[in-house]
Order: sequence, then structure tokens, then C-alpha cells
Amino acid sequence: FLQNLFIGVILTATSVSITVETLKELGKLKTRSGNAILGAAIIDDILGIIALTVVTSLADSTVHIWIVLLRIVGFFVFALAAGFLFYKFYTRWVTPGQGMHRHVIIAFVFCLAMSYVAEAVFGVADITGAFIAGLIISCTQRTKYLASKFDVLSYAYLSPIFFASIGLQVKLPQMTSTVILFSAILVVVAILTKVVGCGLGAKMCRYKNYQSLRIGIGMISRGEVALIVASKGTALGLLGSNFLGPVILTVIITTIITPILLKIVFKRGGPNSQLPEPPEG
Repeated sequence: FLQNLFIGVILTATSVSITVETLKELGKLKTRSGNAILGAAIIDDILGIIALTVVTSLADSTVHIWIVLLRIVGFFVFALAAGFLFYKFYTRWVTPGQGMHRHVIIAFVFCLAMSYVAEAVFGVADITGAFIAGLIISCTQRTKYLASKFDVLSYAYLSPIFFASIGLQVKLPQMTSTVILFSAILVVVAILTKVVGCGLGAKMCRYKNYQSLRIGIGMISRGEVALIVASKGTALGLLGSNFLGPVILTVIITTIITPILLKIVFKRGGPNSQLPEPPEG
């Protein structure tokens, strides 16, 4: 049951970066549909991380559900206190004319520390700690500078190692008819759950039909978050090697088709589709 539930957690994620880059290229990020996609994708990832924390904690049969929930609440209380102290320390420490390299180091150390405390102390998924650290750092005065340096660190060092480790873990099963059928069904479910689910949600919030379709399609891509969750599940034994191949295939296909479908629906959907949509409100 936990393995099946974990695959559902993997499909929860939405790749913010892929969708945002596509909308930027189309000049549609500031439209009503673009704002909705961006906000929903961020909330999606937060909910996915919380679900990951619950499922990974339940993997330990000796831990009761109420203990899991208590640990999660305890971690968020700790994160709130740690974030407040870090923010106060950082704002007082930053003075005009200081060298900026030390800020990148202290921010990176803070991310690693929050990840370690999350998993080692509270039993919460380590990426939850890193995510909270990112939210805290985003409130500081040097957000753009830190983000640019983290991008360089990520693309030059961390991301290649991460994707290489994922590739080393993949053991493609024999391509039997069952595996092919499961992969195809997983891809279809991954697409329909976002298009139908998010599209209906947008419709309930009084978006027009073509806007609802754009929002649903914009949420299809799984990307790096799904890979991180899958990697975590493999390490904990919640995702067997026979499932990892179809999951990665689903991530690749949804990542490829999302920009293509977004360009189609933004160019053809709705009246005056070539004109920018009015902003929210």
C-alpha cells in the first residue's frame, strides 16, 4: 500500500522551473493564467513535500501516525524559530561594502543544517528542511545575488551529481507487455490528473474554459521535484527498481510535452488569444 501511495506522491509534484521558463518565452507569465499556474505549482510542491514526509515516516512500522504528525508540527515550530533567528542574525550582519562571497557560504551552510536537522532530529524528509531554508533566505536583502550564485553552484556541481546518481540507480526491467502497459497508464494518469483536476479547480474559481485548459496543461510537468521524491523512495525501499524506470519515463515525457502543449493552447485558445490577458483584478 505504501508503495502505491508513494507513486501517488511522486505524481503530486509540479515542475515550476519548466513551466515558468515556457511562460516567460511566450510572454504570458504575468497573465491571469500564468499567475494561477505559478501559485498553484508552488503550493503543489509544498503539499507534495508534506505528503512525502508523512509517507516516508510511515515506512517505519514502529512509529504511530500521531507521532509522525507530532514530529512534523515540531519541525515546523523549530523552523519558525530558526528562521526568525537566522533572519535577525543575517540582517544585522549585513553591512554596506562587505564582501558578498561569505553570504553565499553562510546561506548554503544554513540549507545543509536545516536539511540535516529535519531528517536526523525530527524524522522529516531532508528536502523539507532545504525547502524551508530557501523560503527563509528569500526574505533577506540579498535574494537576487544569492539566487544567481546558487544557480551557478547547482548547474555546475550539484545537479550533474544528482542526475548521475539517479541514472546509476535505474535498472530498466525487461520490457514485457505488463511493464509497457504500466508505463503507458502512468503517463496517461500523470497527464489527465493535472489537466482534469487543475482544470476543474480553475473552472470552479470562475476562470474561462480556455484559461482552465491552460492552467491544467501548465501543471503537467513533473521535472526535478518528482525525481528527488523518487530518489528518496528508492533509498527507503518504498520504490522498487521495477517502478523507477516507468516513473522516470513519465517525468521525461511530461517534461517534453508540457512546453509544446502550452505553446499550442496559448496561441489557439480563447478569444483574442494573441493579445495578453488582463492581469488579476
